[in-house]
Amino acid sequence: MKKEEIPLLEEAIGRIAEVAARMGLDAPPMRFEICPPDIVYTLGAYGGMPTRFAHWSFGKAYNRMKTQYDFALSRIYELVINTDPCYAYLLDQNSLIQNKLVVAHVYAHADFFKHNLHYARTRRDMLETMSRTAAVLRDYEFIHGKERVEKLLDAGLAIQGQIDPWFREEAERPGNIEEQPSCPYADLWGEDATRSREGGDPPKKTKEIPEARDLLLALVRYARHLEDWEKDVLSLLRDEMLYFRPQITTKIANEGWATYWHQRLLRELDLTEAETVEYSLLNSRIVQPPGMSLNPYLVGLRLFEDIERRYDRTEDGPGGRTAADGEDEPLFADGREAIFALRETENDCSLLRNFLTKELVEELDLYLYAKMGDKWVVTEKEWEKVRDGLVLDLTDGGFPAVEVVDVDHEGKGTLALRHLYDGRELHLRHLEKTLDQVQSLWRRTVQLETVVDGRTKTFACDGNRSYSF
Repeated sequence: MKKEEIPLLEEAIGRIAEVAARMGLDAPPMRFEICPPDIVYTLGAYGGMPTRFAHWSFGKAYNRMKTQYDFALSRIYELVINTDPCYAYLLDQNSLIQNKLVVAHVYAHADFFKHNLHYARTRRDMLETMSRTAAVLRDYEFIHGKERVEKLLDAGLAIQGQIDPWFREEAERPGNIEEQPSCPYADLWGEDATRSREGGDPPKKTKEIPEARDLLLALVRYARHLEDWEKDVLSLLRDEMLYFRPQITTKIANEGWATYWHQRLLRELDLTEAETVEYSLLNSRIVQPPGMSLNPYLVGLRLFEDIERRYDRTEDGPGGRTAADGEDEPLFADGREAIFALRETENDCSLLRNFLTKELVEELDLYLYAKMGDKWVVTEKEWEKVRDGLVLDLTDGGFPAVEVVDVDHEGKGTLALRHLYDGRELHLRHLEKTLDQVQSLWRRTVQLETVVDGRTKTFACDGNRSYSF
């Protein structure tokens, strides 16, 4: 971008902010910075953040992304951070119209961050928090040695997806009381609902673990052989992943919302003929169907447009219908009100499950496929099965669901885990490698129960060997 174009960009930012507010977008204060490729791709390697702790995986990510940019295989046009104020980094190689599109896109992202309930518990001061985390880890490297800290980070990052973003302490849960009847009719029967119908005491159960779906938190609380500073590092990793988790689970909804609005905001600007052509080319590249993957910009855009169209469609004029067109009373006044309401509540799974229709599946040519032998084969095109397959792949951000069953299995100090099998088997090589990393944190035997070839199987690692039974 030329230096003399910066005042024009500043003017465009003001105009876009004005139009966005008039159309109903409500973004926090925005801060824009224009950066060279090296800086933008460094930020991209750090997950979009200006600073993070040192780890080899970030260098690996930078090398991959920067190489793709150098060979014109991909390009990062912008990065936006979920903070207050909201920071956006623009690539200085962008043309003026490209940056105008990016600014419009960013305003919609910021609106989504601010209003979507899945971001409600994320910290808005994460820039300062990650800077403090990096400083703490540098101190630990100085005290305990770089290799020891790096090994701990390797293990923590291997299971960083195994967190429960909705976990709350007992004291935080609404309506929490010390004892609750196990049977809803206990007061009518006039007897102790905790007793069995035969009159005896109920069988003893394994102690319930509140953090069962949050492996990182369970390790922090129950791994007796971890030192305090090691637990601190795992807690810091968990805090960072809690910040990133909503971005993983709302990728389609977030990018679809931003694409929907950058198209409409750019229509309100007085673009030159050349800018209109360039914008059209860039926008077409953003929403073009990919070969063997899902384009979140395209799918999210078409979902919001289809929802708006359906809620606007009535026989007697405006006054929308429900998604199924089956309710007597409309849920929303019109389609625009409908999509604003849905941007507050939906993530990718709920948006696809509730609003991906047969017509959209056919229009977007969505299908399921798998590798059979040495070939990739389309396995399903029936729209409901395609929808359900996509939702399944996106559940929990795509991470396997694993729960902690026992932290002292059979009284031997074994950490027992269970894979919540949903029809998809775990990759056995990854399973064994990850189990080894968990064992390096637990420092006693770790076992995981899963399903392989239709049969229940348990894999274990004791630090010396890995085995299954």
